[in-house]
Amino acid sequence: MSQLKWVINSMPKTDDANLPIMSVDEVKKAKTFHESFPQYTETPLADLKEMAKFLGLGEVKVKDESYRFGLNAFKVLGGSYAIAKYIADEMNVDVSELPYSVLTSEEFAKKFKPATFFSATDGNHGRGVAWAANKLHQKSVIIMPKGSTQTRLNNIKAEGADSWISDVNYDECVREAAKLAAKVEHGVVVQDTAWEGYEKIPSWIMQGYGTMALEADAQFADRPTHVFVQAGVGSLAGAMVGYFANKYKDNPPIMVVVEAEAAACLYKGAVAADGKIRIVDGDMDTIMAGLACGEPNITSWDILKNHVTCFIAAEDEVAARGMRMLNAPLKGDPQVLSGESGAAPFGVLATIMTNNDYKELREKLNLTKDSKVLLFSTEGDTDPQRWRNIIWEAKER
Repeated sequence: MSQLKWVINSMPKTDDANLPIMSVDEVKKAKTFHESFPQYTETPLADLKEMAKFLGLGEVKVKDESYRFGLNAFKVLGGSYAIAKYIADEMNVDVSELPYSVLTSEEFAKKFKPATFFSATDGNHGRGVAWAANKLHQKSVIIMPKGSTQTRLNNIKAEGADSWISDVNYDECVREAAKLAAKVEHGVVVQDTAWEGYEKIPSWIMQGYGTMALEADAQFADRPTHVFVQAGVGSLAGAMVGYFANKYKDNPPIMVVVEAEAAACLYKGAVAADGKIRIVDGDMDTIMAGLACGEPNITSWDILKNHVTCFIAAEDEVAARGMRMLNAPLKGDPQVLSGESGAAPFGVLATIMTNNDYKELREKLNLTKDSKVLLFSTEGDTDPQRWRNIIWEAKER
């Protein structure tokens, strides 16, 4: 069985109407907001010099989001910024007027009745929304799909959210969250996927993710030649691809999107090559819980089909290998404590570079000794027991 399925993007281009969402100026606004939090620190960019030599590449650098706001994952960047943008929109002010110090002040509490933010999540997004709502004196309700772990549920409840594990998949949980929000006064869906009629908040979430891209770009010191990024609904991928397409308009990096094979809706759309969305349903059984999403964000999809070179669907063993390689680095390289979804792009890169079954793909992506590759480890050990099973016991289940 093939570990990777891949397709070079041949979809028809659109007018790129959504690319300005991720303009450098918009992303700088999000980063300024995040910097206003007392908990803010820039996450590290791990320079894997020995690994780059081993793989036959010039540079391999991994943005390590296990340090983000003490939450072990990047998702809080999107949820927190969307909450702030929603409040700014309601109060008819620019988000730059609502830093953390204002949003948490007694004076502000007199002006704005707390909202309740609803979301569906496998863990990281919901925890980020719950954390941000708690810190900003708002409320949250978080629904988790079947198969979610008790550890991740407990983490969300610890942030003050009303939360439970449902008996349906992620996409059904999204619909349930929307129904519940519609019944509550000042109820707001904060979901990192967009559909017809629900585009504004997902675009704010994408802009929030842009803080990670802006940091990584500055830390890289030179333009990366390649960007590998994972995708569930595609919001993160659209944000990273959108930022780099804006920043380097005349000479963008080669951009590669990685999905879990069990939920590879973007890959299936790219295979069809007509530019239309494809949906994956059912249980989407994969260790990459953060990528187990079968319905694409329509805003991100528009950005991705215009700017991505290659879409890849990876088996679980690829992500597990990526975890083990990042967590047990070559001597001299820093450790990147990476979870299942976080390690997927690196696992794909390592597979392409070390397995001659993918020699053609390696050549099509122009991955050589001169390549400078940027990847994003979006989560640490958010489920410690599962992490130990994979890293210590070599068990994927």
